[in-house]
Amino acid sequence: MKAGFRQRMTDLHIWPGLIFGWLLYAVFLTGTLSYFREEITLWMQPEVPQRMELPSSAQLVADATQRLNEMGGQANRWLIELPNERRPLTEIWVWRDGRSVLPRFQRENLDAQSGKPIEARRTRGGDFFYYFHFDLHMPWRLGRLLVGIATMAMLVAIVTGVIVHKRIFADFFTFRPGKGQRSWLDAHNATAVLALPFHLMIAYTGLITLMTLYLPWGVELAYRGNAAAFVQEAVLPGVSMPKASGALAELPDFGALVAEAEHGWQGKRVGRIDIRLPQDANMRIEMIADDSWHVSHHRDRVVFDSQGGRLGDDADISWISASERAMYGLHLARFADWPLRWLFFVSGLACTAMAATGLLLWAVKRRQKAARLHFGHRLVDVLNIGTIAGLMIATAVFFWANRLLPLELPQREWREAIAFFTAWGLAALHPALRPRQAAWREQLSLAALLFVALPVLNMLTTSRGLAASLPRGDWALAGFDLMALATGLLLAWLAWRQRARTAA
Repeated sequence: MKAGFRQRMTDLHIWPGLIFGWLLYAVFLTGTLSYFREEITLWMQPEVPQRMELPSSAQLVADATQRLNEMGGQANRWLIELPNERRPLTEIWVWRDGRSVLPRFQRENLDAQSGKPIEARRTRGGDFFYYFHFDLHMPWRLGRLLVGIATMAMLVAIVTGVIVHKRIFADFFTFRPGKGQRSWLDAHNATAVLALPFHLMIAYTGLITLMTLYLPWGVELAYRGNAAAFVQEAVLPGVSMPKASGALAELPDFGALVAEAEHGWQGKRVGRIDIRLPQDANMRIEMIADDSWHVSHHRDRVVFDSQGGRLGDDADISWISASERAMYGLHLARFADWPLRWLFFVSGLACTAMAATGLLLWAVKRRQKAARLHFGHRLVDVLNIGTIAGLMIATAVFFWANRLLPLELPQREWREAIAFFTAWGLAALHPALRPRQAAWREQLSLAALLFVALPVLNMLTTSRGLAASLPRGDWALAGFDLMALATGLLLAWLAWRQRARTAA
């Protein structure tokens, strides 16, 4: 702390970035993939039919409630997620209490046209990357706390990075390839400045979405530890969720409820229906608008009772809740049309590259200055290779497992996750056993091979490969295959550059 202000900011930029850089790289990459969460899921379930013109909301809800009635015995909650432009199927969930002899949780996909269940392979799909990017598939509180701490470190690194770079915008237009440390610094500056507003927005809004986890004391004090009351008041004030009465009740006319809800939403469609205590006299039916085209994650909603009587809506939501929902929606970007979604995706890739180049820059700079390499240098090299290249291998293996695992395999979706983490673990171990340059070359080459061959594997194992999806305009599957091919070619070029550099 005796150094000058700029030197202190430099240290504050470097060390949080290094300590949390590997975690941030994984969070950025999986979060960036989550912008195409629905499309990844469609690729991983090729049995789902291609997009068609959707029936009316009333018809979709009638089909869903009929199926829920068949499977929803002893249920205390039904949930219906209606199809939209990116998801061409209806999803239904059934929850039961712990006393039921049936499974506590069931989920099915329904064909939007016929209303019949779709026999699609079991997979986590794009949800795997979405949940990983904020809870790491760890016990939820621990994983989210780790990601939150890393995100706070990212905010510190971004602000101090702006302070320490006197020529930050001039450096953005400067790139000197083949100059070692100078080249990595140029790449780090360019990717940082390219999407600087995005970096700040995504870090800050990411913290806002889980603010009550990181700063719970206000809620604890104001609500005396009753977090459920806080959530209820913040989301839908004035509407209580009672306990089951034990008296049976007929299901109301859902078509009429859908029509009434959509009539007050000025053209918005129902996107979700949450039915608490189905077929009980105290049933609550929550009609929630689709949020596909709105920045705020807050959805218009109307609550009805078991007789179809209107109990309330969210017109009185506070400006604090509205602000939080807007930031949450900005982080998720579900509102984005295709050009804007691709802009978010490219910005996310720039964020990922910023983390990767920062980690590589630290290793290159210390290696050039050190008289001899010690354990710390070797550890950073191993972590760099195992994280940057290893995560690419694990991601490709995840997609390969989706195509190669038997369809009838029990707990198939979890076997895909096991394949991902096993591949990543082996990739993390590999650079500890190999010379640094050889490890980079071998891992980049393997990742390139896996991604380039992925469209071929899709063509051999399904009827919806590139040769079939391109002529039909099936862009969810065709776009995935094309991006896999482009990723593989990029990784192959990086492996070739590493081989040429080693030879030189």
